[in-house]
Amino acid sequence: MRILLIEDEPTLRAQVRESLESAGYAVAEADNGRDAHFMGDTEDFDAVILDLGLPVLDGISVLQRWRSAGRAMPVLILTARDNWHEKVTGIDAGADDYLTKPFHMEELLARLRALIRRAQGLASPVLHNGPLALDTRSGRVTQDGQAITLTSHEYKVLAYLMHRPEQVVSRTELTEHIYAQDFDRDSNTIEVFVGRLRKKLAPDLIETVRGLGYRLRSPK
Repeated sequence: MRILLIEDEPTLRAQVRESLESAGYAVAEADNGRDAHFMGDTEDFDAVILDLGLPVLDGISVLQRWRSAGRAMPVLILTARDNWHEKVTGIDAGADDYLTKPFHMEELLARLRALIRRAQGLASPVLHNGPLALDTRSGRVTQDGQAITLTSHEYKVLAYLMHRPEQVVSRTELTEHIYAQDFDRDSNTIEVFVGRLRKKLAPDLIETVRGLGYRLRSPK
C-alpha cells in the first residue's frame, strides 16, 4: 500500500514515516502544500495523511483542489488540539477522517487501515478469500487456519490483491504501490513474488490475465 505523507514538521514527519514503513507501507512525502498538491494530483496513492497547517499552500486548499479535480483517494487530516473548526472545515472539504495532534501512532495506523478498507468496500480488519485470511492489524496470514510465512514483499503483494478481489491489477500498479518512491523499482520482480506466493497458497488463487496483470480469484 502506498501512502502520501504531508507534514512540514521534520521530526514528526520522520516519526510517522518510520511507523508507516515498519507497518509495511510504501511512503512518499512532502513538506509543503504546493508539492503535496502536485504529487496527489499526478500520482496514485492508497491513502493520504495531510497536515492542514502547511507552508506555501494550506492543507484545506490542497484537499479542495484534489476533490474538485475528481481525486478520490482517502484522506486523513491532522489538526491542532482544540481547533474544532479545522476538523469541520476539513471534513466539509472532503476529508474522510481526522486525527488531533498529539496522537498515538497506533491510532494513526488503525485509522489508516480503516480508511483503506472502506475505500475498497471492506468492513473487517481481517480480509478473507475462501480459506485464506489476512489480518491487516497483525500482518498474520492463514490458510485453512494454518499460518503461512511470507516475506515482507510477498505480504505486500498479497495484501494489495486481497484489498481488490476479482480486480485485474497490472504489474506496474503493483510495483508502484509496494515500493517506496526512492526505491529502485523493477516490475520484473513482481513475477518472482507472485511465483513464490503461488507455491504457498491454494492453486490457481492468483490468476495471470495475459497482457494485463494479475487477479485474485474468489472461490466459487
